[in-house]
Amino acid sequence: MPRDLDGVLFHWILFRLFGHQAALVDEEPERRRRRRQWIHPIVAQRHLKGQFHTIYNDLLQDPFKFRNFCRMSMEAFDNLLSSLHPHLTFMDTNMRRSISAEQSLIVTLRFLATGNSFASLHYEFLLGISTISGIVCHTCKVIWQHLREAVMPTPKAEDWLRIAEGFFKSAQFPNCIGALDGKHIRVKKPPHSGSRYFNYKQYYSVVLMALADSNYRFVIVDIGAYGSSSDSRIFSASRMGERLRQNQLALPEPRRLPGSAGPPAPFVIVADEGFALSPHLMRPFPRRDLDDRKRIFNYRLTRARRYVECAFGILSSKWRVFQSSIQMNPDNAMLVIQACVILHNFTRIHDATSDADIDQNMTSTVIFDQSRTGRPGTAGLAIREVYADYFCSTEGALPWQMDAIRGSR
Repeated sequence: MPRDLDGVLFHWILFRLFGHQAALVDEEPERRRRRRQWIHPIVAQRHLKGQFHTIYNDLLQDPFKFRNFCRMSMEAFDNLLSSLHPHLTFMDTNMRRSISAEQSLIVTLRFLATGNSFASLHYEFLLGISTISGIVCHTCKVIWQHLREAVMPTPKAEDWLRIAEGFFKSAQFPNCIGALDGKHIRVKKPPHSGSRYFNYKQYYSVVLMALADSNYRFVIVDIGAYGSSSDSRIFSASRMGERLRQNQLALPEPRRLPGSAGPPAPFVIVADEGFALSPHLMRPFPRRDLDDRKRIFNYRLTRARRYVECAFGILSSKWRVFQSSIQMNPDNAMLVIQACVILHNFTRIHDATSDADIDQNMTSTVIFDQSRTGRPGTAGLAIREVYADYFCSTEGALPWQMDAIRGSR
């Protein structure tokens, strides 16, 4: 067979095998550029029928309905909007008008307050689904970046002292600088993630590790750890745990417990059984072979530790995006969690304390994480004994603590 005929056959075979696919690839960009309409007729009626333009002005006339809609008072919303307005404002173009900062904030608050899907919000506000997604992610990022220092600043020594005074006044636990716990936030399973996000509660999650004060505010948070990790491991690997081990949290110097003539006791964080005991972190005595002294210590520690449980309860009841799985990738889910933490502190500061929220979440059920935490250090054991002795002494005992532990047996 002549060589030129071989070449013709070779090119014919290549065309039959790959030519059709190449033609489709060449046509695909042209096909993507085709749009039936610049804006959907339903979305074009946003200014006439969209939820923001129809009921928002009516909500401003009813403070109760406004609080229910935005999860904060009108005064708090105005303060929030004034703080974020420069970062949520964009220029109008010849093609379209930009979304106002006020509408962007309302859309984001409704998403966080209800947990509705972007498709559902699309039909409510008559905004594109991708537009709503961009608004929510951008606004959450702005809330975290520009309000964090105002509502959750890095604690200094005087801040720790103020927190300790609050715990002693409300929970009668001296030298306590916070209650620590982790909350599993349900998320959609990320692709190719295996079992990293699958937790012991049998669903996929990321972990919100938080230290709370006696006013149910978050002092320090660590967000985004895999749901499969234990609380102790997450805390140990977090920046908060590392700074605590290296004495970089600016904690006050140890001081004597109130009314006690004993040696100075260090300031401590209270946590549950899922954390490892250390000189600055107290956990309960193991639940086997408990005498009255150990039971009293566990009772007193639980009274202080409940504040972080209640803070989580208030957070999830106000921002109901936590009531179901967050249908976003882990990075965007982290933005949502960060924004809710900041808004939680913001409303606790700017709105009057809601006793209904607190009472509703005071009796939360605690599920102990039975993960292995390692053997406690000798220093941590000794400090726990100091507090246990103090709670049974004349200076540190509460009149009702014996009745409380007898009722729990």
